[in-house]
Amino acid sequence: MSLRFPRPLRPGDRIGVTAPSAGVQPSMRGRLDAAVAALGERGLEVVLGECLGTPGVTSAPKEQRAAELTAMLCDPTIAAVVPPWGGELGIDLLDLLDWAALERAEPTWLVGFSDTSLLLVALTTRLGWGTLHGANLMDTPYDPPAGLSHWVDVASATGPVTQRSPGRYRTSGWDDYEADPGVRTMTLDGTGTWSVLGGGGADVTGRLVGGCVEIMGPIAGTPYGDVPAFGREHADEGLVVYLEACEDGPFTIARTLHGLRLAGWFDHANAVLVGRTAAPDHPEMSQREAVVDALGGLDVPVVLDVDLGHVQPQAPLVNGARARVVVDGDRHEITQEW
Repeated sequence: MSLRFPRPLRPGDRIGVTAPSAGVQPSMRGRLDAAVAALGERGLEVVLGECLGTPGVTSAPKEQRAAELTAMLCDPTIAAVVPPWGGELGIDLLDLLDWAALERAEPTWLVGFSDTSLLLVALTTRLGWGTLHGANLMDTPYDPPAGLSHWVDVASATGPVTQRSPGRYRTSGWDDYEADPGVRTMTLDGTGTWSVLGGGGADVTGRLVGGCVEIMGPIAGTPYGDVPAFGREHADEGLVVYLEACEDGPFTIARTLHGLRLAGWFDHANAVLVGRTAAPDHPEMSQREAVVDALGGLDVPVVLDVDLGHVQPQAPLVNGARARVVVDGDRHEITQEW
């Protein structure tokens, strides 16, 4: 299976918005409008789908969500699809997507993280599509801090993209989109950067693949998360596997990481990147200790506190892209090209 990447975004492109998982509550419509306006300022046209409401935990019945997502991804007039955010049960549409139609279609950027990461990994490992693990639509108005790129700029790139740790991060929570729907500045009140488990540095390359730990665990043994097969296909280059925890406690995270290890997710890894997390510790095990317990025995660098996932800010990463990760003294960076 050869890798195929969507063409770069350019002004005038249409961006599809549908919610494969959670929809947008009425109280959040102001933020949705602000996000649509932010894309408009970048010269992009937004197409809102029908699956955006909140009849329950998901935006619509699974058959409707699967059909709308498939249609947008197969529509040659839509250059990217960006869900408003993740959710809880997007897994229910994986086997309802029209995979034959998607295989025939030219790749379209699918952008997001959290629950959306299962769709990203499925498209990359099953079809060889490049997909973009980055901010959801509702986070799109934020200006990234120095060193990191906006997802639109990554999707628009025509050459290598290098991102560096800004050395700052948000210590807790999210902005109140109801009170301030137009917020664009991240509150980065903590300081810290990447480090290699056990000390030392790293300079490694490989093909990127990964997502949210809690979402990757359930698909690891299925046809929609066959990272071991993806690794075998790219064994000559190896993988850079990245993972980040959302909210599970350390025992659950440790079990899930062990499960990924036993499923072969790291068999062809040249490095593992672990995102900074705000998930809770336990008196008998911290989140860091969970990573050490599950991944400390791997014979590859494990890079901690990388800027990705549920703690702002986030470095957009392209699944399938060739990446070089360098952690050396004051140099903490990742370069992607595709």
